Amino acid sequence: MATATTILLFFIVLPFQLHPRFAKADSNFIQKTCKATKFYDLCVSSLKSVPTSQNADAKGLATIMIGIGIANSTATSSYLSSQLLSSGAARTNDVVLKKVLKECADKYGFAADALQSSAQDLEAESFDYAYLHVTAAEDYPSACRNAFRRFPVLAYPPELARREDGLKRICDVVLGIIDNLGW
Repeated sequence: MATATTILLFFIVLPFQLHPRFAKADSNFIQKTCKATKFYDLCVSSLKSVPTSQNADAKGLATIMIGIGIANSTATSSYLSSQLLSSGAARTNDVVLKKVLKECADKYGFAADALQSSAQDLEAESFDYAYLHVTAAEDYPSACRNAFRRFPVLAYPPELARREDGLKRICDVVLGIIDNLGW
């Protein structure tokens, strides 16, 4: 009887240990997880830079990347707000530039909010909603770029283009990880 119980427990617990959603991360697990994303190098370097990633399962790795995305979008929102105060807009009374910078700061703030919602969705194992919120966060920078396009006299700042690309790449990594959570 004890042997049958042991064998039964073995076959019940084994799938949880082998399924990537429940497996604990190590360097090989992080690499394997990141291979499912569009930006492998970004994924690996980002996750390895966070010590807790070594003990995380796939859902935990997605949550860590979401945290990196929140930090990125919040920093960009703060950067844009600082540009409102220190740029030519503050010195020259350029109403259009002030309006666009404010709109962009707001969009990056909304991206951070969407990523925060996706972290809550992951915790609740609502993977479809998590995916939706990450996709929204990925799209907010495009709204900022479009705000600059509405006013041809305004050039899209190279620093903002770099930050936009960074957030979009981070979101792509998160989406790749969520795709493999088995929802």
